[in-house]
Amino acid sequence: MLFSSRRFYSAASRFVTATKPTDGFVGAIGNTPLIRIGSLSKETGCEVLGKAEFMNPGGSVKDRAALFVVEDAERKGLIKPGGTVVEGTAGNTGIGLAHVCRAKGYKCVIYMPNTQSQEKIDLLKMLGADVRPVPAVAFENPDNYNHQAKRFADSIDNAVWTNQFDNPANRQAHIETTGPEIWAQTGGNVDGFTCATGTAGTFAGVTRYLKDMSGGRVKSFAADPPGSIIYSYIKSGGQEMVRGGSSITEGIGQGRITANLQPDIHLVDDALKIADSDTIAMLYRLLDEEGIYLGASSALNVVAAYEMAKILGPGKTIVTMLCDGAYRYQSRLFSRKWLESKGLIDAIPKHLEKYIVLA
Repeated sequence: MLFSSRRFYSAASRFVTATKPTDGFVGAIGNTPLIRIGSLSKETGCEVLGKAEFMNPGGSVKDRAALFVVEDAERKGLIKPGGTVVEGTAGNTGIGLAHVCRAKGYKCVIYMPNTQSQEKIDLLKMLGADVRPVPAVAFENPDNYNHQAKRFADSIDNAVWTNQFDNPANRQAHIETTGPEIWAQTGGNVDGFTCATGTAGTFAGVTRYLKDMSGGRVKSFAADPPGSIIYSYIKSGGQEMVRGGSSITEGIGQGRITANLQPDIHLVDDALKIADSDTIAMLYRLLDEEGIYLGASSALNVVAAYEMAKILGPGKTIVTMLCDGAYRYQSRLFSRKWLESKGLIDAIPKHLEKYIVLA
């Protein structure tokens, strides 16, 4: 019996990586795995890799930005102990901020478009955030959720609006953490990077780092959903900002060039427009073939990586971001009624309809 147990432990040891305990929640942010997406790698002849940001302690890539914008405010003396962090967010940055604020002893107020999933709203409330859904209007409208967040922060003492869209600390998070992790995990053998932009902190920060480290060799493609201007802006060399359409994705797509993207937009090599039908089909495919349960923005990123792999050709290594998991959107993404209302039911192959488990 003892010999059998020893054999078991010996076999299990290959799964064990020795790491030191982290310093609380904030110490656990980052250093996420880079996952090889086997089916797409085999199909394209490339290494298609996804950065598993859903494995951050708060469940998304936005944990990184949340930590950096709060610590930037602390360094600048913009917030003192017991103060209030205010942000306008479509959800994941707010969740990251709510976690960081609890860990650091701050109050957290979140303004968000009333189009976001109920799962995100409920989670924010469970984390102690004061959640204020407001009508979804364009950035140019003074009642846009970002402007309302700023006005509220300005109206109370010891409060900071972290301004994720135009705060360079967001981009810096990815120059200092995500980019270096990808470079180390691939041994510098990366040929292309692609992901969607919302604030553009992730896309710009990782692009900047990989371009610098490779001497410009790594290609950077922006992935864009319907309803966003990024695709047309890049394709036209900055001459057009065409916004038509809308998307099922949350937290990505943009109607302007943010301050996080502006310094590095000249580094972007190309852009890919990804249809919602391709996004939802990939979401279900990844669940079935890879066992990876992703949100729509992550599935869009994987579609973009798949397309980039086909463009660059076999033998290349393509990296994208797996931003968060589907559990934050499951009441929509796996609902037959919702899929039908969006005209997406036919985009899901018949053999994958078994995953549509909600009415």
